[in-house]
Amino acid sequence: MKEDLIKYVLSNLSHRKTRSFLTILSILIGVMAIFTILSFGMGIKNYINVLGQEAGTDKLFIQNKGVGAPGMDDTFFISDKDIKFVGKIKGVNNVAGMYYKPVSLKYKNQQKYEMAAGMNLKDIRFVEEAFNIDIINGRRLKDIDKDKVVLGYLYTKENKIFKSPVSLNDKLYINGKRFKVVGFYSEVGNPQDDSNVYLNTAEVEGLYPEIKDKFGAAIVRADKNINPKEIAGKITEKLRKFRGEKEGQETFFVQTFEEVLNTFNNIISILNGILIIIALVSVIVASVNIMNTMYTSILERTQEIGIMKAIGAQNKDIMFIFIFESALLGFIGGVIGIVLGYIISSIGGAIAINAGFAMLKPIFPWQLIVANLLGATLLGSISGYFPAKRASMINPAEAVKYDE
Repeated sequence: MKEDLIKYVLSNLSHRKTRSFLTILSILIGVMAIFTILSFGMGIKNYINVLGQEAGTDKLFIQNKGVGAPGMDDTFFISDKDIKFVGKIKGVNNVAGMYYKPVSLKYKNQQKYEMAAGMNLKDIRFVEEAFNIDIINGRRLKDIDKDKVVLGYLYTKENKIFKSPVSLNDKLYINGKRFKVVGFYSEVGNPQDDSNVYLNTAEVEGLYPEIKDKFGAAIVRADKNINPKEIAGKITEKLRKFRGEKEGQETFFVQTFEEVLNTFNNIISILNGILIIIALVSVIVASVNIMNTMYTSILERTQEIGIMKAIGAQNKDIMFIFIFESALLGFIGGVIGIVLGYIISSIGGAIAINAGFAMLKPIFPWQLIVANLLGATLLGSISGYFPAKRASMINPAEAVKYDE
């Protein structure tokens, strides 16, 4: 009996191709939008989780509390004395001061302005771990190096920083001074970090003598089995007193790496939520469209329903026909929406990666696919319930006499 009802539904959909297509179209647009948004959102969260696992959550950052990126506010700095003081606090394993200064770069008659990061070479492995970077070509800086530089990932690519990629042993002018490129760091995933220029602290001080021992930020590693949040509070309190600043008026703040990741995660979640709400508008439209299609279909098939009930079809059979039909429309719309969403996400991800935003790579876990497919099917079923209920209540005697 159920097989006959299913065949009847399929026959009806095939006879009303245009209406079925328009209904499916409204469903697939909503599914496609939600699938695309979630694939990117989940991809970013996956990137953040991997970053946290690889860099470690035992890191903390001491930065300017005011406006602007580290190194951009000349009124704020962390002195070498501050660094040494923090290093003596119980629970602190290591502290590394970082210079951040904008520099002029000249390569093959092309000029750009990027950020230079100055690292004390004794802390270089610690800094690399904190930023989740490693040498992919050439070597890292050495103590004996002079006029040497290591570049971020984007310098290896054509038309990213310069028209042609920079190669090992090429000459690069920084603030008019010639440097030799000895290495390249791996990709971080965003253009700002991947366009950094890495120098040792002596070279940065040579370019900017006035900032000697005045670091733009500092990276801290907590001891093992020490809660980073607790040590952050301890550093804030002790460093505030050491610098002679009043509570609540500190010129700096200490933030754990986990807090940085959580903040970023929360921002992404809020943005995704807003976009999904917008996409749900199309889903609501699709639901209304399914209901309208089903009500119209009932009017057109009133006589057929009367005949089916007259020859023995029960109310539950009539309900099954219309709920199954609307669910099938939802299912087909879901499948096509997922396929199109996958294509759009893949193309968008490729464009983002090519632009230097590797962190925007979408992912497609099976849970995302199943959830969208079940959601579309359920949407169809729910939207078809009330029309199906109405169809099941039709009086067979009056239905066979019904004239469209």
